[in-house]
Amino acid sequence: MAEDAAAADLISGGRLQLGISRGSPETALRGSESFGYVPEEGATDADMARDHAAVFRAAIAGAGVAQANPQMTAANGLLAIQPQSPGLSDRIWWGAGTRATAVWTAEQGMNLMSSTLLTEDTGVPFDELQAEQITMFRDAWAKAGWEREPRVSVSRSILPLIDDETRRYFGLRAQADAHDQVGHLDGGLARFGRSFIGSPDQIVAELSKDAAVRDADTVLVTVPNQLGVDFNARILESIAKDIAPALG
Repeated sequence: MAEDAAAADLISGGRLQLGISRGSPETALRGSESFGYVPEEGATDADMARDHAAVFRAAIAGAGVAQANPQMTAANGLLAIQPQSPGLSDRIWWGAGTRATAVWTAEQGMNLMSSTLLTEDTGVPFDELQAEQITMFRDAWAKAGWEREPRVSVSRSILPLIDDETRRYFGLRAQADAHDQVGHLDGGLARFGRSFIGSPDQIVAELSKDAAVRDADTVLVTVPNQLGVDFNARILESIAKDIAPALG
């Protein structure tokens, strides 16, 4: 994975923004264990994911990760991955599902990526809880003393109704999906963010009131990829031309 990431970054001219995390709760019971990823005794899958992330980040930063074979090379000690892509280390984002994980992300020096789901709930609207998560991340970043400015992204489900086809697919969902949802997930309460469905002007008005969107520097747009490339290209074009500029 580290070599693939470095190669992709070099090919793209240093434009790779790579998000990693322990993954979302899954329908399979301890599914990762089916592929050999079994936490050590007393550890959780989250602990294991953080350990793996540390190895990955060390590898892309140029640390030696594998012992040299003296029968195959004159090198001694640990070998680094090849190729290397300087600067990639600053473009790793951690997907944080809680405020506490956001603080940990800042302490590790990774950018914050927060999706449309938080695996905790305090009773406040989703955007306010996510904005609190962002504030805690930035406070922890400053406390850690990192020199560079961190980046923060939030994800939003944005579906502009721009023609008969988009209205047919999503028009009836507009009211039902216009509110947060709270449910039990991964052993506790979780809060799901609303969807933004409507005319571009309506979506602009609603997103401009979103506390987390205002605090973040990047918005990731989730789209219904099962409807195909052409459909999603029209949606993304509307977001790029009619929504994003109006939000600044």
